[in-house]
Amino acid sequence: MSSEKERLIPNGKCWCGCGKDANIGKFFAQGHDKVAEAALMAVQYEASVPRLLAEHGYGPDNSVRDAAIADGGWEYCPHGCGYAAAPLSIRNHVRKYHEK
Repeated sequence: MSSEKERLIPNGKCWCGCGKDANIGKFFAQGHDKVAEAALMAVQYEASVPRLLAEHGYGPDNSVRDAAIADGGWEYCPHGCGYAAAPLSIRNHVRKYHEK
């Protein structure tokens, strides 16, 4: 049995369920990824993001960002600005803020 997950493909509609169109190659209308995240937290966990972080041992004194860099495939911006994210987000960040 394969542990590989099904590839998700954007279908032109926002995945938060609002019914709006999403740009080509995108799953969400702008900003709606956070709407979907908050809604999922409310439905599945009956909690907020801070509560979920705390329940997993993260917070101001134990950085989930540092854990994502160490174990989750995240990285820092190569320009030394302190931004950290998944590699695709880093590439977008570099294009937006460092390539002028």
